[in-house]
Amino acid sequence: MLTTDHAAEIIGKMEKAQGNGVGYVVVETRPGEAQLKASDIQVFKTLDDALDYLDEKEELGHVPGFGTEEHPLYYQRIENLIADLKTANPTEALTTNVSEKMANDKPINHRTMNLNNLQDLKKEVTALGFSPKTADELEKNMRQLPQHFTVKDQLPGDKGQVDLTLHFHKSGVSDTYNFGKYEAVAGKVPPSAPNQSYMVLTENKDNKEKPLVKTFDSPNEAIEFFKKQKGTSELSIGESAESRHLLASKDTGKVNFVHDDFRGAYFSPAIKQTFYVKEGAGYSASQAANMVQGRTVHRDDLINPRNGEGYKAWIKLDFEQKKDDWGNFKLKQMNDPAFGFDLEKTLKGFKIKELSDPAQKEAIMSAMKNGDRVAVTAVNREGKEVKLMAEAAPQYKTLDLYSEKGKREKRELYKKPETSQSETKSQAKVKEKDLEEGRSVKI
Repeated sequence: MLTTDHAAEIIGKMEKAQGNGVGYVVVETRPGEAQLKASDIQVFKTLDDALDYLDEKEELGHVPGFGTEEHPLYYQRIENLIADLKTANPTEALTTNVSEKMANDKPINHRTMNLNNLQDLKKEVTALGFSPKTADELEKNMRQLPQHFTVKDQLPGDKGQVDLTLHFHKSGVSDTYNFGKYEAVAGKVPPSAPNQSYMVLTENKDNKEKPLVKTFDSPNEAIEFFKKQKGTSELSIGESAESRHLLASKDTGKVNFVHDDFRGAYFSPAIKQTFYVKEGAGYSASQAANMVQGRTVHRDDLINPRNGEGYKAWIKLDFEQKKDDWGNFKLKQMNDPAFGFDLEKTLKGFKIKELSDPAQKEAIMSAMKNGDRVAVTAVNREGKEVKLMAEAAPQYKTLDLYSEKGKREKRELYKKPETSQSETKSQAKVKEKDLEEGRSVKI
């Protein structure tokens, strides 16, 4: 059993850790024989990390799950521990513990802590590049003191907008909130025009002449909601239901129409990924938007959990592998410089006009490391300047080029002539031979 006087404190710690992306816990005591405390629990994001910790402890004489040692170990998923604690401990005990702790806090400190928490969260979302409206939404939501709330944001994408949903969880033992994760979703649906919105119309059982209308700021959310409908429904766009333009429809839950111009967007699944934030650090909003659109970002602030050392890497979502247990794409990581991709050297291999200006070159490199698709002026084989969009492709140690309309361009047309090492040596020998012949003529 997990009956303990410290259940409220432990649950609060576990819920905060869960908001930060923690998936597993290791318990360093035998719960049935001793009062479990928060200090007895270690948290880990992955099962591998938890098992590595178990291995380390085993070497010190701690046996996982059995044995006569003083502090045997157990590991399990964090949500299971939270559920077990709530089952084993009466609700009134949890409420009493929380109430007593809050009662011991002076009211003025409690209010100050809330305001400090709000300030800290605003700094976090701003530092990660979310829009000012996101920070403004925080206070409105926090004043209601819900256990969990979300804030929406958007960024423009290559073929449609990228939706961002930020998650905030309240601690189980205080009124402070934690920003632990956010989702990024990229589809191929263009955003609605000003004064228009996407809408889903469903059957109104009380008045069949007047369907129920639900509007959406996000086209991705509108499509997702429409696909879940079981009855007769419509997916449309317009300024109102009366002036709507039909995009797709269902009859008894089966799709019977999708507009020709909308089929590509409708049948192409949106790319969705959860990005975790720890104490305000993680992938920025623009980096996440770039990654769900298939691009690669450079991180120079990564920490190796095994030895605590910092390192750098190019990182992208691996669309070729099976998703993990949480529905996320696995990450493809290319350590820098070990992987062998040198962005500056790669750029030098292309005839890009802006690279002659040090300031513009630095700006291009910075943007590409962020995963951005950058506007450049390239010179083709005929010497003609062409406006293109370029992005780093570290996996293939090159750049990808696109027209301003998004059509892929052949990179070979804009590369500088390559001179192999053997050609260089050959040309050097020819030059040396010419010099020798010149000397012999003079003699």
